[in-house]
Amino acid sequence: MSGAVGVGSRYDGGAGGTGGDGPAPGGGRGGAGDDAEALLRALLRRADEQIETPPGLWDRVRETGGAREPAAARPRRRPYALALVVAAAVAAVALGVWWLVRPGPVEVRPAGPPPTVRLTVHNSETACRGGRLQECALRLAKDPHAPYAARGNSAGRVWHGDVLAARCVVTDGRLVRDEAGLTSTRWYLVTNGQGVEGWLPGVRTRNTHEVPVCPEGRK
Repeated sequence: MSGAVGVGSRYDGGAGGTGGDGPAPGGGRGGAGDDAEALLRALLRRADEQIETPPGLWDRVRETGGAREPAAARPRRRPYALALVVAAAVAAVALGVWWLVRPGPVEVRPAGPPPTVRLTVHNSETACRGGRLQECALRLAKDPHAPYAARGNSAGRVWHGDVLAARCVVTDGRLVRDEAGLTSTRWYLVTNGQGVEGWLPGVRTRNTHEVPVCPEGRK
């Protein structure tokens, strides 16, 4: 019994002595870490002191910063660009519509006398077709609505075969009957070779050409 107790007492004492006199675990590694950290800080401080700022750098930075416009003061270009695009599209559409509905070429005629139609005088009396006898002359009237044989309704005379220039025609003139019984209310405004203008009854020609109707002022 006493031998077992003695062994246990020596074991505890040795263990306790060893734990009390030996160095603390990890004590050497903690001191080396502090030295390395201090050395690193010293190197960084020295490197920072050796960095030199280029001359005039801060002045250029301040000038650049002062020249910038505030974001709110900058013009907004998007609305203007959109307006230009819309205007160009509208102009293109308008040009296309005009191209489709544009009028045809306008014919510009030179100033001059109005166009005329050639008419040939026809006398229904066979005996008056071969000469220019006074009794075979046919009257050009001044007024197509007045009596043809009236004394003051004579503008000039023509004969069978004369070629006249007809400017226009009226269809509601005085009714005239020729020697063969042919009647007509058509009267042609004509000019003879001597430049005399008057109205020729429709029964005094065998016209087959289209003649324009006279305007209201010439009826």
